[in-house]
Amino acid sequence: MKNTDKNFALSRRTLLKGLGAASLLPLVSACSTNALTSSSAGRVVVIGGGFGGATTAKYIKRFNPAIDVTLVEVNRTFHTCPFSNLVLAGERKLDAIEHNYDELKQVYGVRVIHARAEDVDPVAHTVRLSTGTSLQYDRLVLSPGIDFRWNAIEGYDEAAAELAPHAWKAGPQTALLRRQLEEMEDGGTFVMSVPDNPFRCPPGPYERASLVAHYLSKHKPKSKILILDAKDNFSKQGLFTQGWKELYGDRIEWVSLSNDGKVVRVDANKLEVETEFGNRHKASVLNVIPPQKAGFIAERAGVTNAGGWVPVKPQTFESEQAQDIYVIGDASIAAPMPKSGFSANAQGKVVAAAIVASLAGFDSVNPTWSNTCYSLVGPDYGITVADVYRVEDNALVAAPGGGVSPLDASPAFRKAEADYAHGWYEAIARDTWGTRY
Repeated sequence: MKNTDKNFALSRRTLLKGLGAASLLPLVSACSTNALTSSSAGRVVVIGGGFGGATTAKYIKRFNPAIDVTLVEVNRTFHTCPFSNLVLAGERKLDAIEHNYDELKQVYGVRVIHARAEDVDPVAHTVRLSTGTSLQYDRLVLSPGIDFRWNAIEGYDEAAAELAPHAWKAGPQTALLRRQLEEMEDGGTFVMSVPDNPFRCPPGPYERASLVAHYLSKHKPKSKILILDAKDNFSKQGLFTQGWKELYGDRIEWVSLSNDGKVVRVDANKLEVETEFGNRHKASVLNVIPPQKAGFIAERAGVTNAGGWVPVKPQTFESEQAQDIYVIGDASIAAPMPKSGFSANAQGKVVAAAIVASLAGFDSVNPTWSNTCYSLVGPDYGITVADVYRVEDNALVAAPGGGVSPLDASPAFRKAEADYAHGWYEAIARDTWGTRY
């Protein structure tokens, strides 16, 4: 049966209400025992101050302030990948996606060290920092995000990224790609290379193409977008392609793997890419999103697999390969949960509860997680996928009741979804860092 806007909105409200309850239930269950707040002191080191790491540090201190929590994050401010595509489109400034750690330090008593974590000794339970300092831990949380597989595409390395930016870690790269778009001549081509799964934020490249198309349609109406993809399908594909047609006509061309979309070689100096079958494409602005892996420190800790990602126990996100090390966010293998900021935040709360319980000598409860992924096809055109996840037979599964926005929805419905996206961003940023809002 085809969903109407009205019916979908009702089911969506019910689902989102359930998502909030599902996120909180394991936390309340794990932390309502008085013993957890009176006797479970210990030392926890959290590496990475993004959605996962900052949330974990904050919620451990909320659940038991007696636990010594140290957050290690090299950057003094964190730029979010969510909403960075609005910066590229000129709809937000870069500082609107910038967050700091003042609340974690001043309100919750988290010790924050701005340094690079260089090594982990899982036997001695120590972390060595770039400053030479060594930190002792009882529990270690790794939330290092992603690193890139430099030269997995021939010719694409760190130096090439200064000419053909990836902008898949927000901040200076976002500013660079935005500047290139501003300087691009009208009538030019924005070429984007998209990797095969898995990678951070599966719908992110297609939202980026959408919002770049929005910018070009306003300021450089003769320009085009070419997406060269190493896959034959992508997240929310039907919704994106319908939105592209409605908003941008034929401005966006998507080339799949089967149609020679996989980029195998990059010449950043010429802003040129070559695909698997030898076709070459010249760009005015070239955006290469390279293949990815778990952040550097996960490999140093010895918890990655041959694919470069981290297998975890689904109930607690403790590493399958090292005791007392928990890995959350983009670095972990948590399918069917996507690699998203919402997932990392939800995982951080469950891991915080699991650590507080384990330090007190209690077993963790069987948790549930939620994820809602908003994408903007235009500033006033939102689409969504939402799901709840649980553990069955020692594996993560999607619970019944999730879903995506309907096709053929009204402009008012799409505008409401875009408004929800902005509300979500403000809420999750406040929940994670407590800054700006």
